[in-house]
Amino acid sequence: MGGGSGWHSLMHDDPGAETPPISLGILRRVARYGRPYFWRILAMLACVLVVTSVGLIPPLLMRDLIDNAIGKGDATRLNWLALGMVAVPVVNGLIGVFQRYLGATVGEGVICDLRQQVFRHLQSMSLRFFTHTRTGELMSRLNNDVVGSQQAITGTAVTLISNVVALIATLMVMISLDWRLTLVSILVLPLFILPARRVARVLREIVREQMNLNARMNALANETLNVSGALLVKLFGRANTEAQRYGERARSVRDIGIRQSVIGRWFFLGLSLISAVGTALVFWLGGHLALSGEFTIGTIVAFGAYLGQLYGPVSALTNARVELATALVSFERVFEVLDLPREIDESQGAVHLRDLRGEVSLDDVNFTYGEAGAVAPALLKEVRRWRQAEVVGTLTGEMANERTRDDGNGRQARRQRLAVRNVSFTVRPGQLAALVGPSGAGKTTITYLIPRLYDPTAGRILIDGVDLRQIALDSLAETIGMVTQETFLFHDSIRANLLYARAGATQEQLEAACRVANIHDFIAGLPDGYDTIVGERGYRLSGGEKQRLAIARVVLKDPRILILDEATSHLDSRSEALIQDALERVMRGRTSIVIAHRLSTVLRADIILVMDGGRLVESGTHAELLDQGGLYAHLYETQFRHLKGSAILPDRRPTEVGDRR
Repeated sequence: MGGGSGWHSLMHDDPGAETPPISLGILRRVARYGRPYFWRILAMLACVLVVTSVGLIPPLLMRDLIDNAIGKGDATRLNWLALGMVAVPVVNGLIGVFQRYLGATVGEGVICDLRQQVFRHLQSMSLRFFTHTRTGELMSRLNNDVVGSQQAITGTAVTLISNVVALIATLMVMISLDWRLTLVSILVLPLFILPARRVARVLREIVREQMNLNARMNALANETLNVSGALLVKLFGRANTEAQRYGERARSVRDIGIRQSVIGRWFFLGLSLISAVGTALVFWLGGHLALSGEFTIGTIVAFGAYLGQLYGPVSALTNARVELATALVSFERVFEVLDLPREIDESQGAVHLRDLRGEVSLDDVNFTYGEAGAVAPALLKEVRRWRQAEVVGTLTGEMANERTRDDGNGRQARRQRLAVRNVSFTVRPGQLAALVGPSGAGKTTITYLIPRLYDPTAGRILIDGVDLRQIALDSLAETIGMVTQETFLFHDSIRANLLYARAGATQEQLEAACRVANIHDFIAGLPDGYDTIVGERGYRLSGGEKQRLAIARVVLKDPRILILDEATSHLDSRSEALIQDALERVMRGRTSIVIAHRLSTVLRADIILVMDGGRLVESGTHAELLDQGGLYAHLYETQFRHLKGSAILPDRRPTEVGDRR
């Protein structure tokens, strides 16, 4: 499913709104996750049947003990009955251990499968999705909700089946003992059902709200406890403020947890009272029957024991509705993530590029970061309502204050602010194209569209004449290498970060790439060399060292098309010179598209693309553009000329992608 028509409208969630009832569709979807474990689940159910059957024996032993062994003075029978009372729990315990093993295998397997599926789906989402979503909320879905989903299969489902079996078996035995007492016992059963309906709905809403509050708390912790967030908090002296914010969210989680516990306790109190009433009625009637000689003492004792085995499963089954309703909330939240459509998807019959020349063409390209229907959710409470309406022709909340216009067919279309407008150009194989222009001109947007981090709102982007939408995503990733201004490194060794570009690279290839990037000597001088841990986001390295590692990583990848942001204004002169020398080596023989911040790069460019306000206003060589006397000539006179090849245009764009328009 591609972007556009595949996305769904966002609506604000009302916490007090009525939650839709449990549907068979959700139950069937949940059941599918148990299919790979069918035989283990079957074995687990067999264990349930055996445990239930064995559990019916003790009351019969008690009756025989009272009426025959003690009543008739049979010592041998007494000994065997005593051994039987010991054997029953031993057998049940051993079978229970095996049942627990099977349950744990199924439960952990389901968690593992769900986590992998959710993670894989999130990895396939577009960059737009991640710029509109808090990492902490994704972590909550990936961890808390997935674990909660396990309860629906291994907890609630097993409890439901085992209690149904126990209830039926117990009723059969009780009827065989006395139908009158059995009838009295089941008269109170409807009273178990009445409170369950109300409690199930209330608890389901509470559990959903609890998960949302947990997600908000996790999101705040994730934002403020990573290196960047912690640095910002310390620099602005906001530690107490953030602690207060976290405390407020933690208290909200605490309060709703208390509310959930109290409601559950009241519910169980009601069930206990109903059980007590039923037990009292049975003993009252049974006592009168025993007094009249119709009942033996052993029979009424056994019947009393079976009452516990009757009302226990009934209470559990009544509560199973509550547990199922709350457990399925976790599954629903996981499904909300899995059902999010992919904006950037691979078309059927996508081609793999062969004999690549490296020509890049933009054909009348338009793009907006707020395209109708393509804005990913923040995965807050409203995310689950994506599925309620298609967005073909609908308006997004992000454009709510924009004016509308008639599109010629009587429909209202959103007048969107375009980050790129009607841009067309071609970079031939092996050429160096320099993107220049003031901040916010659309240069970064162009570099994001070419590797298909976003799809154009209109127009086409082609590589060797093939539309990006028709190219297999893995083939496109192999073709294009990108070095961004903000270098990201994993909290791992230098070697692991380099191998991210080519997993099977040898030590010799690593060193060769690092020599090209002018970073090998630095790495070799470290105590642990290539096994040095770079720290969270590479914070143990300087800006220049991180950039040179990023360049070495792209060299190791060896792409045919290179895209890079050349900004080095925040580096010292030595690091800048090393990086500039490395970039010149990397660009040789490749089609290169560079956001140019240096006069030397601009002068060496085969074609200079001048952007302003999202439009391509000029293109040509340095000499041609100077002769035109337009924007480029103005930039050259005011910002380029006097720099003599040093870093220019300190174009440090905001980190929010939406601000790069």
